[in-house]
Amino acid sequence: MPRRPRSSRLAAVAAGTALLATAATGCNAAAKNDDSAAAESGGKSFTLVTPDPVGQNEFLKLAVDGVKAAAKAHDGTQKVYQSSDTASQQQNVQAAVDTSPDVIVLVGFEFADVVAQQAEAHPEQQFLVIDACTTKTFKNVSCAVFREHEGVYLAGAEAGLLSKSGKVGAVDVLDTPQFRRYSDPFAAGAKEVAAKTSASTRFVGGQSPFDDSARAKEQANSLLAKGADQIMAAAAAGNYGVFEAAKAKGAYAYGVDVNQCTAAPGTVVDNVIKKTDVAVREGVEQVLAGKGGKTISYGLKEGGISLTGLEDGVESSKCVIAEHEDVLKKVEALRDRIVSGELTVDDPATK
Repeated sequence: MPRRPRSSRLAAVAAGTALLATAATGCNAAAKNDDSAAAESGGKSFTLVTPDPVGQNEFLKLAVDGVKAAAKAHDGTQKVYQSSDTASQQQNVQAAVDTSPDVIVLVGFEFADVVAQQAEAHPEQQFLVIDACTTKTFKNVSCAVFREHEGVYLAGAEAGLLSKSGKVGAVDVLDTPQFRRYSDPFAAGAKEVAAKTSASTRFVGGQSPFDDSARAKEQANSLLAKGADQIMAAAAAGNYGVFEAAKAKGAYAYGVDVNQCTAAPGTVVDNVIKKTDVAVREGVEQVLAGKGGKTISYGLKEGGISLTGLEDGVESSKCVIAEHEDVLKKVEALRDRIVSGELTVDDPATK
C-alpha cells in the first residue's frame, strides 16, 4: 500500500528460521543451474529478490512478470528468491550474489543497506533496486523510484468531483514526508477541482502501522464521523479496514499500488497504481545497455504511475469510477497537464 502490500508477511512467520535457510539453499542451487543454462545458450540471467512471499501480492507479481519478460527478451533465465523476514532477505541477497547473474533485481526499501554492502564488495555485479535506492551512489546500482504523488493528486481530483459533503480524507501509515505523498496530494487534487473542499488526514501509527487493519479502520471512522465521504486508503494491509469502514457508512475509498476495487466492489472508486513490471523491464534494459548506476523516476509521463480508471479494461475493473465517464474526462485533462509540464504536483518528500 504505500510502497507495496504487506499482508502476505503475516502468513510467512510460521516458516521458521531453519526452513528459511533450507529454502535459500535450495533456491541457490536452482539459480546456479539456471545461470549455467543461460551462459551456455548465450542468454542473460536475472534474479529477483522480494521482501515478502509473492503469494497473492499483486505488486510483487508485477515484479515477477517484469523479470520474466526480461529473460524472454534476452533468451535468458530468471530466478525468484522469496523472503519473509529480515534474516531471509539477507540470506537471499547473498544467495543471489553467489550465483553472479547479469542483473539482480530487488524490490523495496528493505534492501537499501544490504545492497550498498554487496555493491561495494562486488563491484562487477549489477543491481537494480525497485521502489527505493541506496543512500550512496554506486556505479553498479541502478534504481527505479515512483512519483506516487502525481497519481494521488488525480485520485484526489476524482474525490473532489464525486464528494457530496465537500469533505475528503486520507488514512496514511505514518506522519512522514515520504508517506505524506499519499495524503497531501489527495487534498490538493480535490481542492483543484472543488476549491471549497476540506481535507483531513489520520495516521495509523502504533507498533505495526503497515499491518494494523483495526487501527486503520478506527482512523477511517473518525474521518467519516466528521463528514468525509471520500477516503484515500494508504494504510498498507490496513487498507481493508478502511474499505470496511467506508462500506458500512455508504462512503467511498481509493486504493493504491494495484486494483483493489475487487476487494470491495461498490466502495473502492479507483486506485493509484505503480507499474513495477515496467520499471523492472526498462531498468534491466538500461543496465544491459551500459547505462546503469542511475536513478530513474517513474510518474505519469513515463507510464509508471496511473489510475485504474485511466487504463484499458476499466469497464471490468469493478471500480466505481467506471460509472463516471464525465469525471474521467476531467481527470484525463489534468493528467495531460501534468505530463506536459503545465501543472506540477508538489512532492511532500522533497519539502
